[in-house]
Amino acid sequence: MFRARAESRLTKIALVLFVSAGMMVFLGTRSDVEGQNRGKGKLTEAERQTDANAQRMLDEGKQTFRSDTFGDEAFWTDALQLHRAIAGANLGGVGPGVSPATALSVGLKVDVDALPQSLISQLKHGRVNLNDPATTLALLKLDAVVGLKGTVNGNSLQSIGITCAFCHSTVDDSFAPGIGRRLDGWANRDLNVGAITALSPNLQPVADLLGVDQATVRTVLQSWGPGKFDAELFLDGKAFRPDGKSAATLIPPAFGLAGVNLHTWTGWGSVTHWNAFVANLEMHGQGTFYDPRLNDAAKFPIAAANGFGNVRSNPDLITAKLPALQFYQLAIPAPAPPPGTFDAAAAARGATLFNGTAKCSTCHVPPIFTEPGWNMHTPAEIGIDDFQAKRSPDEHYRTSPLKGLWTHQKGGFYHDGRFATLLDVVNHYNTFFGTNLSAAQKADLVEYLKSL
Repeated sequence: MFRARAESRLTKIALVLFVSAGMMVFLGTRSDVEGQNRGKGKLTEAERQTDANAQRMLDEGKQTFRSDTFGDEAFWTDALQLHRAIAGANLGGVGPGVSPATALSVGLKVDVDALPQSLISQLKHGRVNLNDPATTLALLKLDAVVGLKGTVNGNSLQSIGITCAFCHSTVDDSFAPGIGRRLDGWANRDLNVGAITALSPNLQPVADLLGVDQATVRTVLQSWGPGKFDAELFLDGKAFRPDGKSAATLIPPAFGLAGVNLHTWTGWGSVTHWNAFVANLEMHGQGTFYDPRLNDAAKFPIAAANGFGNVRSNPDLITAKLPALQFYQLAIPAPAPPPGTFDAAAAARGATLFNGTAKCSTCHVPPIFTEPGWNMHTPAEIGIDDFQAKRSPDEHYRTSPLKGLWTHQKGGFYHDGRFATLLDVVNHYNTFFGTNLSAAQKADLVEYLKSL
């Protein structure tokens, strides 16, 4: 009996020790997790507020980027009457109208996620008339045309406006060419902004601004071609380069900009500066914009004459949206190239060249592939003419970041597409800097650029 009692007490003691050990492990693990969570910024109220604010700005910025016109309907609808050209005479507008087939041909894109399943099924079976402007109005009513915001009342298009996504988004063509899921930040190198704008029945406001007639305005707009836009035209009135070619420049991507000091080909300012510039002076929204550099009548005669260096609108529909818009844009990563689109072994050799003999990384510093700091160079430093540089305040060219190059090879490289291929770019610098790369080394370097 004594032995049985002793064994019972030992069993109870062992059980207590086992439970105690388990609790210690549990509490220790919980303490570790809490410590890790605290390190990840998930516990303190201030950190919770920061996380919530970051998510809010991402959501608001995305909405602004995709959907906000900043009140630019006053320009595109009231002044230029572009909505009438889109609708066509049969739907209360003018001319033949813009059918989906026509819209796709000038680079407009359709967001398949905005389409109801019934319409997707009809499209798959060829039961939708893509040559009828009424179908375009139906797509606008669904908010399915990327970058265009239309107000449709029945079969009448009441207004049209554009958003940031008009130029700086495309789709993945997952449903059909020009129809797919959105790719925010990608340069739409199919978009013919000039041809679309030239459809406007009333270009007199633009003609008055530039001091020419409407026919001349249409000639200039038609000269741009796909994937190009001339942001400085409303500032200096220079529609053509000295060689007679259009002064329009390629639409740049709006991804991979985190850590990049200046935006645009000629580094006018930060992302926030350029957003304010474009929203007010290019999209013709209603807001506030201040840049006294535009008061230089010798360099920017049109801007100076029209007070573009100090724009004030009441109400201001732009300024409050700039912080979140910038936050969202800086969050958009440069997309990695799809597998099989470059030779990995050659790219590895090219990386060694990029960071060594070819001297590319002197300016395109990994991993942001531009200079940390003042990423600007004179035309002489990069071996090209100064026409576009002189249209900017500082008369320099920006060292453009290289990530995601594979997404915007259409239209060529550099601000004006003067180099048709990446090999042309490599050849230019090989000659200019005298790096004496062999043909094989050049090919390897191209593969590396395609891999970024």
